[in-house]
Amino acid sequence: MHEKSPVLENTAVSQLQLKNRTVVAPMTRVSTNGDGVPTTEMERYYRRYAEGGFGLIITEGVYTDRRFAQAYPNQSGLTNESQQQGWQRIATATHEAGGRIVLQLMHAGALSQHLTNTRSASAIQPMREMLAGYSTKQGRFPLPHAMNQAEIDEVIAGFVETATRAEQAGFDGVEVHGANGYLLDQFMTSYTNDREDQYGGSVENQCRLSAEIITAIKAAVSSDFMVGIRVSQGKVNDFDYLWPNGSSDGEIIFTAIKNAGADYIHFASEGKGFDHGCLTRDGQSLSKLAREVSGLPVIANGGLDKLSEAHRILEEGHADLIALGTGALANPDWPARIEAKQATRSFDPAMFAMGVTVKAQFEWEATVRS
Repeated sequence: MHEKSPVLENTAVSQLQLKNRTVVAPMTRVSTNGDGVPTTEMERYYRRYAEGGFGLIITEGVYTDRRFAQAYPNQSGLTNESQQQGWQRIATATHEAGGRIVLQLMHAGALSQHLTNTRSASAIQPMREMLAGYSTKQGRFPLPHAMNQAEIDEVIAGFVETATRAEQAGFDGVEVHGANGYLLDQFMTSYTNDREDQYGGSVENQCRLSAEIITAIKAAVSSDFMVGIRVSQGKVNDFDYLWPNGSSDGEIIFTAIKNAGADYIHFASEGKGFDHGCLTRDGQSLSKLAREVSGLPVIANGGLDKLSEAHRILEEGHADLIALGTGALANPDWPARIEAKQATRSFDPAMFAMGVTVKAQFEWEATVRS
């Protein structure tokens, strides 16, 4: 008799009981018709992860206001009744299939490929160029406007309103997107934040906005509604960035997250594997440190569809759950395959040759099957 894989063990995040430790990582899908309303194809897309046995599904990032938050054309939002009804259908379908689902809340800030009049911590132009495949725009990101206090308050209010809409739509929780170079990460990064007020200077000040958003959401939703946060070192426009002071920065950030009332911490990588994204310059594990400092459940990400690597991350105490991105795209039934001891498929980059939308993914899969 073979022992059950650790990734398939029952677990819990806050009060939410999960059938296993597998998570679908948030992935940008830009699949609406331009109105931010989720489509029936998106409903099918999320439902099949639940049918495939994933313990928790984290959605793509949804914009939190219609003025300055949207990152990409055709990105989904949750800012009005039509969008809420679309997401409610997805939450319902996921639950009917036995899954648990969390909505990721996202503000692009200076890294918007949809807006020209952008907002950020400071008036500093982002590094590098826009991402191919997510919009028709090319070239450098525009120079953003440095946010004043009224605009920061507006950002907080947008996150809170979107979170309350997510609860009304039937989600199990929300995840605050504080990673990958988007707005909250712009506040947390010294070279994009030269503010001299309470949101700039020290690491404590740089992570203040993220903490305030978590606290504000927790005050607005029910006590059993989960609120997590995603953090990262690397960014979509700076893959190799590491926190300047490594574990010292981590202790400050993770303590602030804990004190704000978060229910979990999700540590992201930029597609180069767990060690590349989650280790400091001197090889210390930030995700392990997050567990120790905060006492919260931690989700790790980065090449963990390789079962031996997933086992290592759990057994060495780096994380409590493992999140799959491209591994989940290639294997929407990854947990079911692991339980049945079936082979898993490797991700084929050709899937994105037809586009990064859900529709393009389904069309590619149909071509491969034929």
